[in-house]
Amino acid sequence: MAFKLLTNIEEEVTCPICLDLLKEPLSLDCGHSFCKACIAAENKESVTSQGGKSSNCPVCQMAFCSGELRPNWHVANIVERLQEVKVSSEEEQKRNLCERHEEKLLLFCKKDGRVICWVCERSQEHRGHQTVPMEEAVQEYQEKLQTALQKLREEQQEAKMLEATLREERTSWKNQMQNEKRGVQAQFKKLKTILENEELRMVQKLESEEKAILDTLAATEDELVQQSQLVRDLVSELEHRLQGSTVDMLQDVNHIMERSKNLSLKKQNMFLKEQRKVSRIPDLKVIIEAFREITRERAGGWTEGEREADSH
Repeated sequence: MAFKLLTNIEEEVTCPICLDLLKEPLSLDCGHSFCKACIAAENKESVTSQGGKSSNCPVCQMAFCSGELRPNWHVANIVERLQEVKVSSEEEQKRNLCERHEEKLLLFCKKDGRVICWVCERSQEHRGHQTVPMEEAVQEYQEKLQTALQKLREEQQEAKMLEATLREERTSWKNQMQNEKRGVQAQFKKLKTILENEELRMVQKLESEEKAILDTLAATEDELVQQSQLVRDLVSELEHRLQGSTVDMLQDVNHIMERSKNLSLKKQNMFLKEQRKVSRIPDLKVIIEAFREITRERAGGWTEGEREADSH
């Protein structure tokens, strides 16, 4: 039905002079169309032979002048679309032929996961292999591919959730470490000169710990992004197979099924804030008391100013 329709359309846009598809079609008032080069040559020959300024339509013999010729863009567009369809049809037919034997691909080899022709089936390469008509293999592998795709989509969704959790974890850790730094700095300001070295040491330690944790989380995130990309690529390939032709879907299907089966999202170990419940901020009162003990030992007792500070 489709072939007959294309044939009819092709006849409608064929030049009556060169009998090929119209090129730069020009139309006459009588409704007939011709290639620009063909009607120009025909018009020149007619004018020369008749010694006049007018010519006759090669189809209906209706008289016309060269000025009556006008471009037929509608027909030109139809010709362009028809050529695209013909090229696509030829490519499709070529794709459905065996590259080695140029026979129709009608069989599916289950062992090799390949679409083959009847000559391939009888060859040494596939001898003894279980083969079935391609139509029978379609439903079986379509269901398998759908199952694999569903699994990968679930993995993809889980990967997105893990990425979101990881981002929240990074933010939480960063905020906590920043808060601890500010707390350490606020406490050590009260002992400026005496405790300056201790303050610097604690801040540096926290910054080092912050960097180590954030670096670890960043590396974990990078690994998760790479895994997610693998899942997305495989999802895209499966979708492409399911949306493409039967041959595209079944060609090397065992290989992609094995990849889908073996692909498993690696679960990342997340840092939990509960693992770090002990605050690194030193107890200011303990530090002050220890400092005063040292002062008493050196001075033999507290000064009046120290007693005042202690009462506050």
